[in-house]
Amino acid sequence: MLRGWPLFVHALSPLHAGTGQGVGIIDLPVARERATGLPYLPGSSLKGVLRDACKDPEVRRRLFGPDTAEASEHAGSVVIGDQKLLLFPVRSLWGTFAWATSPFVLRRFRRDLELAEIAKAVPDVPEPASVDEGLVATEEAAIVGKMDPPSEGAAAWIVLEDLDLMPRFSEESRGWATWLAERLFPGDPAMQAFFGERFLVVHDDLFGYLLDTTTEVEARVRLDSELKTVVEGGLWYEEALPTESVLSGMLLAMPVKAEADEVLKTIEALTQKPLQLGGKATVGRGLCRVRVVKS
Repeated sequence: MLRGWPLFVHALSPLHAGTGQGVGIIDLPVARERATGLPYLPGSSLKGVLRDACKDPEVRRRLFGPDTAEASEHAGSVVIGDQKLLLFPVRSLWGTFAWATSPFVLRRFRRDLELAEIAKAVPDVPEPASVDEGLVATEEAAIVGKMDPPSEGAAAWIVLEDLDLMPRFSEESRGWATWLAERLFPGDPAMQAFFGERFLVVHDDLFGYLLDTTTEVEARVRLDSELKTVVEGGLWYEEALPTESVLSGMLLAMPVKAEADEVLKTIEALTQKPLQLGGKATVGRGLCRVRVVKS
């Protein structure tokens, strides 16, 4: 029987999961879903890193399949889906940054939880009333500040980049923040509290705008070693998901050559330490913490 568990990928440094040469202003953009525009990390990227980290040849063959020359013999038992963006860090006037998400993103994540049969543990998806509203998980959220004098009749505001949002406390947001914090930062009450004070649900339209305008874009140059000037064609722009981004996808176990319990145990062992995912490793990109969600 096919069994599955959600995965969390928490970026400890900027994450560049690219698609090659872009056609716009950004020469090396991150991979995005065509229909939604949401950034993602291809499942093949994570699976390849895990396969390489598995040093036991017999275990690697059972779980990840034989090498290319013998690939037709049988499939692997490990199936790893694309890791889709779940929480996006956005600069905030108060509290440094917010972990932003949206109702659409949470509904897709809940769908994965239903596949893993753990969806009952999370509340209903909170829904902002408009693009001007942000739902917080605590009435003392770190990302909420006071305007003096009050602006537009309201004293409390959330300011993300150059956007002003009216905060509203939501029990559903609190439930989601608690559930996510306990699984992202198990055994770390300080980080769980830090997360809860910065968890924010924004309107789907606003979330899409933030993803288009607030990813990390860096100019890179290639210098002439003698002249110390930029060589012709040696200026380009790279896009990356910022540090603290959180992505999520599914880990599935197919009973081909290994049972589900062996798959789970092995993947948990391989993810005890941070992994390097995506490209640009030599300039510090892609250091990520991976966690398996079991309940």
